Amino acid sequence: MMASIEEIQNQIVEDFSFLPQWEERYAYLIELGQKLQPLPDEKRMDENLVRGCQSTVWLHRECQDGRVYLQSDSDSLIVKGLAALLLDVFSGQPAEAVLKADLTFFDETGLNRHLSSQRANGLMAMIDEIKTFAAECAAGEV
Repeated sequence: MMASIEEIQNQIVEDFSFLPQWEERYAYLIELGQKLQPLPDEKRMDENLVRGCQSTVWLHRECQDGRVYLQSDSDSLIVKGLAALLLDVFSGQPAEAVLKADLTFFDETGLNRHLSSQRANGLMAMIDEIKTFAAECAAGEV
């Protein structure tokens, strides 16, 4: 059985707790982004672009059996790492759980305090798009 959103967030917080220095945390974020599967060219289309991000971010969304499946890519390594974290938390989860999820790991890891305002805005834009899609998925509209 798949871990819950809460369990995944707790694991992320634990992983970051082993990295006391911010340089290490940024390096870890970049590493997460580098491990993300590249998005196939056919999914790099305008409708998958996340608006509100300073860097280019693609977010491919699919709804299968009431679950949200996500793929993402970015031209920014740190943003790609943030996207990787969001995919860890949300991809494969029931749409209802995604809708109700309270994202606490950004606060608990201190990421929210160490992101530039543009990156934080881009992150919020990604989360908004995921939640909007989850609502459509839950309602059977996609």
